[in-house]
Formats: sequence, C-alpha cells, structure tokens
Amino acid sequence: MSFPTRFATSAAALFAAAILVAGCTASPGDSVPTSTSTPDDKGSSANNGNDDLDDIEAAWLDGGRQLAVVTWGSSTCVPGVSEISADGQTVNVTLDDGVHDASPCTKDIAPRASLAALPEGVDPTKDVKLVVTYGDLTDDVDLDGNAALTGVPGSTTDFAPSAGWFDDEGVVLLTWGSSSCVPIVENVEEQPGGATVTLAAGGEVCTMDMVPRPTMLGFSDDGDDDGEFVLTLVGDNLDGTVPVLRG
Repeated sequence: MSFPTRFATSAAALFAAAILVAGCTASPGDSVPTSTSTPDDKGSSANNGNDDLDDIEAAWLDGGRQLAVVTWGSSTCVPGVSEISADGQTVNVTLDDGVHDASPCTKDIAPRASLAALPEGVDPTKDVKLVVTYGDLTDDVDLDGNAALTGVPGSTTDFAPSAGWFDDEGVVLLTWGSSSCVPIVENVEEQPGGATVTLAAGGEVCTMDMVPRPTMLGFSDDGDDDGEFVLTLVGDNLDGTVPVLRG
C-alpha cells in the first residue's frame, strides 16, 4: 500500500496531525488540505479534473463483514453504496452521489469512507477483488485475505469497534453509536506498535439510533508490515484497544 504521488506534498502536514474528517465530522484544528470552503452541489467536484484524486482504496472492517471504500472529495458529502454484488471472490460496488442532491458540499479534498456490507458467500480470509464504479470512474482494488477476519458476511455485527489500513498512512476506524453524536478526534499520540486516540462525542443531543460511524485517521507510517498495530481508544465511552486490520 502506498499513497499516490499527488499526496506526497501534503502527507506530512495532513497525517502528522493525525486528525481528519469522517463523513460530516471534523475535529478542532484539523489539517485537511482544502481548495475553498465554498459549497458546491456534488461531492466529487473537489477533484477539479485531477485524475490522481480518482484513486480508490479499501479497508477491512467489522471482522470482514464490512469494508470501507475510500474515495477523495468533499468531506461533507460521502458517496453512498447504491449497489453491491459478488461473483465468487469478486465484489462489485457502485457508489452514488445522489444522496447529496439536496445538500451543498464543501470543496475541501479529503479521504471519505463509504461503508459496504460484504455479500454472503464471500470469504474475507481469502483474497478479494473489489471493482468499484463511481460515476464515470471504474477502479479495481485488491484486498488480501486475512485469517483474523472471523466475521461471516451477511451475519449480524457484534457492534465492536474495528479498524483497517486503507493505505500506508491511512486508517478507517469504525465505531457504533448515535448518528447525531459521531466521535471527534481530539488527539492522536503515536508510539511503537500503535497509537493512542483520544475521542470526544460530537453533538449535544444524541438520538437513540445505533449506526456505523467511520472516522478517518492518519499516521506517519504503518510500521512493520508484518507486525501488529493497535489503537488504544480513550474517551466517548469507547475505551479499549482495537487491532488495525491489514488487507
């Protein structure tokens, strides 16, 4: 896994802070590179014709029951998964910006995680080829199977936090809880073999729903490719440790 060349100049500033947005969540003092804060009408418009920003990545989550499809664009307008199907170990996913037709999108450029539940019959312990269609773009992503993925696609989640690498320096953290009180990253402190992530709840009044909430995290590097990288979560009633899955 490696970040595209177009990201090299901003990687140090963006991921040294290790604070990114997730969906509509932004942490105080985040350093996501932006072109302008002017709202636009389409979530993918922030690409401004830059083909390098069309790169698509993916990460394992929820024990292999779900994966995150990572695209670049407006942090406030994350594309939704409109279709997903499988043919053996090939998974076809269609992303759609249509859910944002009634909402303006800021023109910042950030990685966004679209969650996709893996179809029944796919074995996450074996390699998966992901074919993603997003507007006029189609891209393939190869995910390595992982023996640690013990969840069965199509089965009920255990609602435990999970995390997966989508690139050498990028992680998607998945937590479960109220859709109106998504976690906000207050601080990230890296250490050998992992990092401590301090979280706070966003919002004053929390709805009683239970939804998956992806949060984007950045690090200086993923350490030893064969070693374990563990997140220690602190705050927002999420205290615990979460191993970061590789794919």
